[in-house]
Amino acid sequence: MAYTAEISRANPSAFIFLIDQSGSMLEPIAGSAEGKRKCDSVSDAINRLLHNLIIKCARGEGVRNFYDVCVIGYGAQVVPGFSGKLAGRDLVPISDIANAPARVEERTRQVEDGQGGTVTQKVKFPIWFEPVAKGTTPMGQALSMAHHILEGWVGRHPNSYPPIVINITDGEATDSGPAPQAEALCSLCTNDGPVLLFNCHISTKPLEPIVFPDSDDDLPDSFARTLYHSSSLLPDGLRDLARAENLDFGTETRGFAFNADLVELIRFLDIGTRASNLR
Repeated sequence: MAYTAEISRANPSAFIFLIDQSGSMLEPIAGSAEGKRKCDSVSDAINRLLHNLIIKCARGEGVRNFYDVCVIGYGAQVVPGFSGKLAGRDLVPISDIANAPARVEERTRQVEDGQGGTVTQKVKFPIWFEPVAKGTTPMGQALSMAHHILEGWVGRHPNSYPPIVINITDGEATDSGPAPQAEALCSLCTNDGPVLLFNCHISTKPLEPIVFPDSDDDLPDSFARTLYHSSSLLPDGLRDLARAENLDFGTETRGFAFNADLVELIRFLDIGTRASNLR
C-alpha cells in the first residue's frame, strides 16, 4: 500500500462524494442545536468542503487543477449532483468548480471579538450542491456509477494519487449494494494504489459515534459491519495526519464512521480529504 504520489497538475487526484438523498434525509441530524435536517447539514458540509479545496488549490495565478471532483446524489434518482452551470457533469476540474458556483448566499457566523466574547460576522457562502431528500437508498447503483466514472480516469492518470470516494448515508441500501459494488470500485488502481472508499453513516440519535474503528467488534448490526468491511484501510499518510491531532489510529483502522453526528461528519470529511502534499 503506497499512497505516496505527489499531487500536481500533471498528475492530479480525484474525489467522488456519494450523497444519500433518500426521504429519511429530511430527519434532523444529531448534534445540531437547531434541529437541522440531515440533507441540509450534508449539503452545507459538501459546499464548505468544495470551497476549502478551492482555497487549498489557489496560487497567485489562480486555482490549479490538482483535483477532479464529482458529487453523485442517490435517492429517487442516481445522478451527478452539481447544480447551476455544472449540472449534469460528473468529474469536474477544481478550477471549473471555483468559477461556477450555482449561487452565493450571505450567511452569518460567530467569531471571537478579541475580548473574550463573540460577534456576528457576515460571510459569503458559495453553493454548488443542493439538499434533496426523496425516494429510497440505491447505494449499489451510486457505487457502480463511481466505478464507471473512475474506470476511465485511472487509465488516463496511471501515476496519480488514487481517487478517494466518500459515501455519506443515513440508512441501509435498498438495492444489492454495497458490498459487491464496493469491492469492484476498490479493485481500480493507479500505480500508487487502489481507489480508497470511505463510508460515513450519519444519525438522528444522539448516541456515541464510532469513528475510524479498527475492528467491527462494537458495531451493532450486520449493515454497519458490511459498511465497515467495505471501507478502505487508512493509508499511512492519513493516519499520521490524524495522529498530529491526537487521534490514535491503528494499522487496521478503516475509513468508516457509524452513527456520526454533525461534528463527527465534518471531522470525517476533513480527515478523509487530506490526500497528500500538493506540488
